[in-house]
Amino acid sequence: MTDTIFKLIDRPAWRAASEAGTFGGSAVDAGDGFIHFSTAAQLPETAARHFAGRSDLVLVAVDAAVLGDALRWEVSRGGALFPHLYGPLSMGAVRWVAELTLDAAGRHVFPDLDRA
Repeated sequence: MTDTIFKLIDRPAWRAASEAGTFGGSAVDAGDGFIHFSTAAQLPETAARHFAGRSDLVLVAVDAAVLGDALRWEVSRGGALFPHLYGPLSMGAVRWVAELTLDAAGRHVFPDLDRA
């Protein structure tokens, strides 16, 4: 699997999580019983499907290895394996956070996802 996984989170929720030291997930995550993540390859479609046109997002890069057994790779969209975290996200697993912007067509502009 991949070393870094990604989560799109709205700025107010991320601010609250940063202050609390953990992120417990969005309302959708809570309803599904796990925190949804995407790989770098899955990220553009995830953004387009679930966050289209939203300009209030940050991209959180997470070290998958730090999450241990709470991270499971499960079949989801199109039969692909997606990373799902069964438990809260600790700030200690976060590699970096970047603000997302939209291009002229309203699509998210992603930073270099391979950065350290």
